[in-house]
Amino acid sequence: MLIQLAESDAQILGCFSTLVQLRPHLESGDFVDRVRRQMQTGYCLAFIAGEKETSLSETSRAIAVAGFRVSECLASGKFLYVDDLVVDEQGRSQGYGQQLLHWLIDYAKQQGCAEFHLDSGVQRFDAHRFYFQQRLSITCHHFARSL
Repeated sequence: MLIQLAESDAQILGCFSTLVQLRPHLESGDFVDRVRRQMQTGYCLAFIAGEKETSLSETSRAIAVAGFRVSECLASGKFLYVDDLVVDEQGRSQGYGQQLLHWLIDYAKQQGCAEFHLDSGVQRFDAHRFYFQQRLSITCHHFARSL
């Protein structure tokens, strides 16, 4: 399946129904605006369209979505950070997540990144198993505090 970067509002909106499965607090009414604001600081949405689709339109939806950014810090140098990675519940265990993850790693290499990073909620055991199978490892603890 072809992996594309969302550029049009229709493509961004076509990612919503899959991405909301990971981020249930999101609302469709402001989703495109939120993504567009993040894109101003380097956020990208990569997606795999459904089997019969070559891209996304107003009525189609993504089967897998990854939100990510390339950044740089003193600790890691240049790296790709995955904010969001989700496969539609109807398409899980069919290789879409692996395909998207490998695409992200290749993209990071093409961008000259030294590292690949993502965080995963402590309760997401199936996701952790998948990440271990893809040869990712736990390298730190992420701490947070609501303000």
